[in-house]
Amino acid sequence: MKAKKIVINIARAAVCAGAAALGFYLLWRYEYITQAPQIDNIVGAIPIALIILAVAGTCLLAWIKYDKKRAALAVATAVITALSAALFPNALRGNWWIKSPYDTRGDSPDITAYQPFKEGNKTAKLDEVSALKLSGDFPVMDGALALYPVYAAIAETVYDKGAFTPESVAFTNTLRAYEAIIAGERDVIFVASASAKQREAAEKAGAELVFTPIGKEAFVFLAGAENPIEGLSYTQIRNIYSGKTAKWRTLGWKDGGDIIAFQRPEGSGSQTGLQSVMGDMPVVSPQPLPDKSLAGSNSLMKQISVRYKGVQPALGYSYRYFANTMFPNPEAKMLKINGVAPSAENIANGSYPFTVNFYAVTNGKPEGNTKLLIDWILSPQGQRLIEKCGYSPLN
Repeated sequence: MKAKKIVINIARAAVCAGAAALGFYLLWRYEYITQAPQIDNIVGAIPIALIILAVAGTCLLAWIKYDKKRAALAVATAVITALSAALFPNALRGNWWIKSPYDTRGDSPDITAYQPFKEGNKTAKLDEVSALKLSGDFPVMDGALALYPVYAAIAETVYDKGAFTPESVAFTNTLRAYEAIIAGERDVIFVASASAKQREAAEKAGAELVFTPIGKEAFVFLAGAENPIEGLSYTQIRNIYSGKTAKWRTLGWKDGGDIIAFQRPEGSGSQTGLQSVMGDMPVVSPQPLPDKSLAGSNSLMKQISVRYKGVQPALGYSYRYFANTMFPNPEAKMLKINGVAPSAENIANGSYPFTVNFYAVTNGKPEGNTKLLIDWILSPQGQRLIEKCGYSPLN
């Protein structure tokens, strides 16, 4: 009997040790241990509390003496333990709200200013005759809002004006452009990298998305112009958008109040950019705004300069060209990341940490005029046009 009791106690201890090890791993894996001093809000602390409850409950269930007197305690402990474990994945995203806390629709720039062959348009022009000129069978283009000036300029440079029809250059947005290329309704789209869901949709539809890098851009984080914070570290960005840090005082601005961390819709180019920055760290769900008037129906570029209690507490993100040229907000500023500004020079030399490629994406290997077009974009002449559009060439 003594030996049996020893074995049982060893098994109980092993269960507790296993639960504690798993709990420690999860807290370490999602950076709750290393970033504990930066957790400044209840939503950010809930995952820690749930792990502690789950581990403590498991240990109590392993050691409790089961009899009628302790039946209620055992049942309650089992329920709390199971509930804590079940809620942990939800807590990682702070996903406690039934509806989205704010409207993600909004204003956008007038892209007709970049329309190919429109008199007086803003499209970039080469200082030389294009080495490629297509007189028909034009590849149908589509893409991201921020990249419309690029593929509009490409079309105006390469497509014959006399044979050109507006249907050759569509504009929907990143989300719908991916849907269109997957459905075979476009020949090439110009976008940032695809989200996990977009890749899954392509695989499900039997589409082979081929990504050809054609230029470089900076994914930037923005704050109000009056915000005294001039830059953030990569770790601070991850802490904010994983829900650990929610107050500006944690970042050095004692009078900033709560961080209003705006986000974009799932599948948009900028939201995919954020997910890329976060890597394997879950992105916290948008949290309720302190005042509904802060939401409005504006774009993130306008929301970034909202005022609340005398300060500009918002944080957001975009791509450099869009924020700097297409739809600038004079009351917003781009932040340094790890002390490096998103300048053209720092994008070109790769020192800005969130330098990303943008792509010409096809459904399958490019063929015919689509291949000719992409090959030309990658040529020195095509790369010069990319640079004239305001983006960084590949080399």
